[in-house]
Amino acid sequence: MTNIVVLIKQVPDTYSERKLSDGDFTLDREAADAVLDEINEKAVEQALQIKEAEGGEVTVLTAGPDRATEAIRKALSMGADKAVHLNDEALHGSDVVQTAWAIANVLGTIEGTEMVICGNEATDGRMGSVPAIIAEYLGLPQLTHMRTLEVSGGTVKGERETDEGIFEVEASLPCVVSVGEKINEPRFPSFKGIMAAKKKPVEVLTLADTNVEAGQVGKENAASTVTSSVPKPPRSAGEKFNDEGEGGNEVAKYLVAQKLI
Repeated sequence: MTNIVVLIKQVPDTYSERKLSDGDFTLDREAADAVLDEINEKAVEQALQIKEAEGGEVTVLTAGPDRATEAIRKALSMGADKAVHLNDEALHGSDVVQTAWAIANVLGTIEGTEMVICGNEATDGRMGSVPAIIAEYLGLPQLTHMRTLEVSGGTVKGERETDEGIFEVEASLPCVVSVGEKINEPRFPSFKGIMAAKKKPVEVLTLADTNVEAGQVGKENAASTVTSSVPKPPRSAGEKFNDEGEGGNEVAKYLVAQKLI
Protein backbone atom coordinates (compact mmCIF):
# COMPACT_ATOMS: atom_id res chain seq x y z
CA MET A 1 0.00 0.00 0.00
CA THR A 2 1.24 3.48 -0.89
CA ASN A 3 -0.19 6.60 0.74
CA ILE A 4 0.28 9.53 -1.62
CA VAL A 5 -0.18 13.28 -1.24
CA VAL A 6 -0.67 15.19 -4.50
CA LEU A 7 0.05 18.91 -4.56
CA ILE A 8 -2.49 20.80 -6.66
CA LYS A 9 -3.01 24.44 -7.53
CA GLN A 10 -5.85 26.50 -8.90
CA VAL A 11 -4.61 28.79 -11.69
CA PRO A 12 -6.13 31.23 -14.19
CA ASP A 13 -7.32 29.45 -17.30
CA THR A 14 -4.64 29.57 -20.00
CA TYR A 15 -7.28 30.71 -22.49
CA SER A 16 -8.43 33.61 -20.29
CA GLU A 17 -6.88 37.06 -20.18
CA ARG A 18 -4.39 37.06 -17.33
CA LYS A 19 -3.06 40.18 -15.65
CA LEU A 20 -1.43 41.52 -12.51
CA SER A 21 -3.36 43.54 -9.96
CA ASP A 22 -2.80 47.30 -10.01
CA GLY A 23 -2.01 47.60 -6.31
CA ASP A 24 0.69 45.08 -5.48
CA PHE A 25 1.44 43.51 -8.89
CA THR A 26 0.46 40.04 -7.72
CA LEU A 27 -1.59 37.83 -10.02
CA ASP A 28 -5.17 39.07 -10.28
CA ARG A 29 -6.96 35.77 -9.73
CA GLU A 30 -10.42 37.30 -10.03
CA ALA A 31 -9.77 38.62 -13.53
CA ALA A 32 -9.85 35.22 -15.23
CA ASP A 33 -11.62 31.89 -15.07
CA ALA A 34 -9.99 29.59 -12.52
CA VAL A 35 -9.18 25.93 -13.21
CA LEU A 36 -7.19 23.07 -11.75
CA ASP A 37 -3.75 23.35 -13.31
CA GLU A 38 -3.42 20.94 -16.24
CA ILE A 39 -0.17 19.39 -15.07
CA ASN A 40 -1.70 18.88 -11.62
CA GLU A 41 -4.43 16.78 -13.23
CA LYS A 42 -1.69 14.53 -14.56
CA ALA A 43 -0.16 14.32 -11.08
CA VAL A 44 -3.54 13.29 -9.64
CA GLU A 45 -3.98 10.73 -12.42
CA GLN A 46 -0.57 9.23 -11.72
CA ALA A 47 -1.35 8.92 -8.02
CA LEU A 48 -4.65 7.21 -8.81
CA GLN A 49 -2.92 4.73 -11.12
CA ILE A 50 -0.44 3.86 -8.36
CA LYS A 51 -3.29 3.47 -5.87
CA GLU A 52 -5.16 1.16 -8.24
CA ALA A 53 -2.05 -0.99 -8.68
CA GLU A 54 -0.62 -0.91 -5.15
CA GLY A 55 -3.53 0.08 -2.89
CA GLY A 56 -3.34 2.93 -0.40
CA GLU A 57 -4.87 6.39 -0.23
CA VAL A 58 -4.61 9.59 -2.25
CA THR A 59 -4.81 12.96 -0.50
CA VAL A 60 -4.72 16.25 -2.40
CA LEU A 61 -3.16 19.32 -0.81
CA THR A 62 -3.43 22.93 -1.92
CA ALA A 63 -2.57 26.35 -0.57
CA GLY A 64 -4.91 29.08 -1.73
CA PRO A 65 -7.98 31.23 -1.05
CA ASP A 66 -11.59 30.07 -0.65
CA ARG A 67 -11.99 29.76 -4.41
CA ALA A 68 -9.37 26.98 -4.51
CA THR A 69 -12.09 24.65 -3.20
CA GLU A 70 -13.22 24.31 -6.83
CA ALA A 71 -9.87 22.77 -7.78
CA ILE A 72 -10.03 20.48 -4.76
CA ARG A 73 -13.45 19.18 -5.81
CA LYS A 74 -12.19 18.50 -9.32
CA ALA A 75 -9.37 16.34 -7.96
CA LEU A 76 -11.73 14.55 -5.58
CA SER A 77 -14.17 13.88 -8.42
CA MET A 78 -11.32 12.23 -10.35
CA GLY A 79 -10.97 9.74 -7.50
CA ALA A 80 -8.77 11.22 -4.75
CA ASP A 81 -9.92 10.18 -1.27
CA LYS A 82 -9.62 13.38 0.75
CA ALA A 83 -8.11 16.86 0.74
CA VAL A 84 -6.22 19.35 2.87
CA HIS A 85 -6.64 23.07 2.16
CA LEU A 86 -4.18 25.59 3.63
CA ASN A 87 -6.20 28.80 3.52
CA ASP A 88 -4.68 31.88 5.15
CA GLU A 89 -4.65 35.47 3.91
CA ALA A 90 -1.10 35.87 5.26
CA LEU A 91 0.10 33.64 2.38
CA HIS A 92 -0.88 36.23 -0.25
CA GLY A 93 2.08 37.23 -2.39
CA SER A 94 4.41 34.51 -1.09
CA ASP A 95 7.32 33.59 -3.35
CA VAL A 96 8.31 30.02 -4.25
CA VAL A 97 10.57 29.54 -1.22
CA GLN A 98 7.87 30.73 1.19
CA THR A 99 5.21 28.64 -0.55
CA ALA A 100 7.38 25.53 -0.39
CA TRP A 101 8.10 26.18 3.31
CA ALA A 102 4.39 26.43 4.10
CA ILE A 103 3.50 23.30 2.12
CA ALA A 104 6.37 21.32 3.63
CA ASN A 105 5.09 22.17 7.10
CA VAL A 106 1.59 20.98 6.20
CA LEU A 107 3.01 17.76 4.75
CA GLY A 108 4.65 17.18 8.09
CA THR A 109 1.19 17.00 9.70
CA ILE A 110 -0.20 14.35 7.29
CA GLU A 111 0.65 11.02 8.87
CA GLY A 112 1.68 8.02 6.82
CA THR A 113 2.73 9.92 3.70
CA GLU A 114 5.06 7.77 1.58
CA MET A 115 5.11 9.77 -1.61
CA VAL A 116 4.47 13.37 -2.64
CA ILE A 117 3.57 13.87 -6.30
CA CYS A 118 3.54 17.31 -7.96
CA GLY A 119 3.40 18.76 -11.42
CA ASN A 120 6.80 20.00 -12.58
CA GLU A 121 5.53 23.59 -12.79
CA ALA A 122 2.30 25.57 -12.61
CA THR A 123 1.09 27.60 -15.59
CA ASP A 124 0.71 30.83 -13.61
CA GLY A 125 4.22 31.15 -12.15
CA ARG A 126 6.28 28.75 -14.33
CA MET A 127 9.03 28.62 -11.69
CA GLY A 128 9.34 24.83 -11.64
CA SER A 129 11.23 24.72 -8.35
CA VAL A 130 8.67 24.10 -5.59
CA PRO A 131 8.94 20.25 -5.66
CA ALA A 132 12.73 20.37 -5.26
CA ILE A 133 12.56 22.95 -2.46
CA ILE A 134 9.96 20.88 -0.60
CA ALA A 135 12.17 17.79 -0.89
CA GLU A 136 15.07 19.78 0.53
CA TYR A 137 13.01 21.04 3.48
CA LEU A 138 11.73 17.53 4.23
CA GLY A 139 15.13 15.89 3.70
CA LEU A 140 13.69 13.47 1.13
CA PRO A 141 15.06 12.19 -2.19
CA GLN A 142 13.52 13.80 -5.26
CA LEU A 143 12.70 12.53 -8.73
CA THR A 144 11.80 15.53 -10.90
CA HIS A 145 10.53 15.98 -14.47
CA MET A 146 9.46 12.35 -14.73
CA ARG A 147 7.85 11.13 -17.94
CA THR A 148 7.33 7.56 -16.69
CA LEU A 149 6.89 6.31 -13.14
CA GLU A 150 6.76 2.88 -11.53
CA VAL A 151 6.43 1.90 -7.86
CA SER A 152 7.51 -1.54 -6.72
CA GLY A 153 8.74 -2.93 -3.41
CA GLY A 154 9.37 0.42 -1.77
CA THR A 155 11.27 1.77 -4.78
CA VAL A 156 10.19 4.45 -7.25
CA LYS A 157 11.83 4.54 -10.67
CA GLY A 158 11.28 5.86 -14.15
CA GLU A 159 12.52 8.15 -16.90
CA ARG A 160 13.49 11.75 -16.19
CA GLU A 161 13.37 14.02 -19.24
CA THR A 162 15.39 17.24 -19.40
CA ASP A 163 16.97 19.41 -22.10
CA GLU A 164 20.11 17.30 -21.72
CA GLY A 165 18.37 14.01 -22.46
CA ILE A 166 16.47 11.14 -20.83
CA PHE A 167 17.80 9.51 -17.68
CA GLU A 168 16.80 6.37 -15.77
CA VAL A 169 16.49 7.31 -12.09
CA GLU A 170 15.19 5.69 -8.93
CA ALA A 171 14.73 6.42 -5.23
CA SER A 172 13.46 4.69 -2.12
CA LEU A 173 10.22 5.66 -0.45
CA PRO A 174 9.44 8.12 1.02
CA CYS A 175 10.27 10.62 -1.73
CA VAL A 176 9.05 13.64 -3.68
CA VAL A 177 8.20 13.24 -7.38
CA SER A 178 7.33 15.81 -10.02
CA VAL A 179 5.82 14.74 -13.34
CA GLY A 180 5.89 16.27 -16.80
CA GLU A 181 3.27 16.61 -19.49
CA LYS A 182 4.11 13.24 -21.13
CA ILE A 183 3.40 11.17 -18.01
CA ASN A 184 -0.24 10.29 -18.86
CA GLU A 185 -3.64 11.48 -20.04
CA PRO A 186 -5.89 12.37 -17.07
CA ARG A 187 -9.26 10.68 -16.73
CA PHE A 188 -12.50 12.65 -16.92
CA PRO A 189 -14.54 12.70 -13.72
CA SER A 190 -17.64 10.51 -14.00
CA PHE A 191 -21.05 11.63 -12.75
CA LYS A 192 -20.67 9.15 -9.91
CA GLY A 193 -17.27 10.64 -9.07
CA ILE A 194 -18.64 14.18 -9.09
CA MET A 195 -21.43 13.25 -6.71
CA ALA A 196 -19.08 11.29 -4.44
CA ALA A 197 -16.67 14.25 -4.24
CA LYS A 198 -19.30 16.30 -2.41
CA LYS A 199 -19.12 13.92 0.55
CA LYS A 200 -15.35 13.48 0.74
CA PRO A 201 -13.57 15.17 3.67
CA VAL A 202 -11.71 18.45 3.18
CA GLU A 203 -9.60 19.59 6.12
CA VAL A 204 -9.07 23.37 6.20
CA LEU A 205 -5.95 24.65 7.95
CA THR A 206 -4.52 28.07 8.70
CA LEU A 207 -0.93 28.98 9.53
CA ALA A 208 -1.84 28.67 13.20
CA ASP A 209 -2.22 24.91 12.61
CA THR A 210 1.37 24.63 11.36
CA ASN A 211 4.85 25.68 12.46
CA VAL A 212 4.82 28.52 9.92
CA GLU A 213 4.90 32.03 11.36
CA ALA A 214 3.15 34.89 9.58
CA GLY A 215 6.45 36.77 9.31
CA GLN A 216 7.93 33.94 7.24
CA VAL A 217 5.45 34.23 4.37
CA GLY A 218 3.55 36.84 2.41
CA LYS A 219 4.45 39.60 -0.02
CA GLU A 220 6.04 41.85 2.60
CA ASN A 221 8.51 39.11 3.52
CA ALA A 222 9.19 37.74 0.05
CA ALA A 223 12.75 37.63 -1.28
CA SER A 224 11.57 38.79 -4.70
CA THR A 225 9.01 41.42 -5.66
CA VAL A 226 7.50 42.99 -8.78
CA THR A 227 7.93 46.76 -8.80
CA SER A 228 6.09 47.62 -12.03
CA SER A 229 4.35 46.10 -15.02
CA VAL A 230 3.08 47.19 -18.42
CA PRO A 231 0.49 45.52 -20.65
CA LYS A 232 1.73 43.32 -23.44
CA PRO A 233 1.81 45.41 -26.66
CA PRO A 234 -0.78 44.54 -29.28
CA ARG A 235 0.36 42.11 -31.92
CA SER A 236 1.58 43.91 -35.03
CA ALA A 237 1.20 42.78 -38.61
CA GLY A 238 4.03 40.69 -40.00
CA GLU A 239 6.33 41.70 -42.82
CA LYS A 240 5.16 40.58 -46.26
CA PHE A 241 7.48 39.56 -49.12
CA ASN A 242 6.41 39.33 -52.75
CA ASP A 243 8.14 36.24 -54.10
CA GLU A 244 9.61 37.01 -57.49
CA GLY A 245 12.18 34.26 -57.31
CA GLU A 246 14.09 35.55 -54.28
CA GLY A 247 11.49 34.84 -51.59
CA GLY A 248 13.60 32.21 -49.88
CA ASN A 249 16.57 34.54 -49.59
CA GLU A 250 14.41 37.33 -48.20
CA VAL A 251 12.94 35.04 -45.54
CA ALA A 252 16.43 33.84 -44.61
CA LYS A 253 17.68 37.44 -44.27
CA TYR A 254 14.74 38.26 -42.02
CA LEU A 255 15.38 35.24 -39.78
CA VAL A 256 19.07 36.18 -39.51
CA ALA A 257 18.15 39.76 -38.62
CA GLN A 258 15.86 38.47 -35.86
CA LYS A 259 18.68 36.17 -34.65
CA LEU A 260 16.47 33.15 -35.19
CA ILE A 261 19.08 31.38 -37.31
